[in-house]
Amino acid sequence: MSQFDNVSVIKKANVYFDGKVSSRTVVLSDGTTKTLGFMQPGEFVFDTSKKELMELLGGQWDILLPGESEWKTFNAGESFNVDANVSFKVKVSDFADYCCSYTD
Repeated sequence: MSQFDNVSVIKKANVYFDGKVSSRTVVLSDGTTKTLGFMQPGEFVFDTSKKELMELLGGQWDILLPGESEWKTFNAGESFNVDANVSFKVKVSDFADYCCSYTD
């Protein structure tokens, strides 16, 4: 899906890691939420409160998922899932344009 129709967007940005990561929350007509974000170069640790589907729309990132010992590289068009109540690590060398979908 390349666009979301009939949505509300929260105007205030979510800004993390001294501005190196930012996103906007999108609320779909059925009440589900997603965030559309952008990461600059750096290494980050994210905590989850819900299950997440992370889709990389542009750029590249290396991901270290919970319980794994090897980083995995993801390119534009690829995605991964993360369980609720865990932490995962992200390394970005150039940029990462992403969509995060929250699930129960």
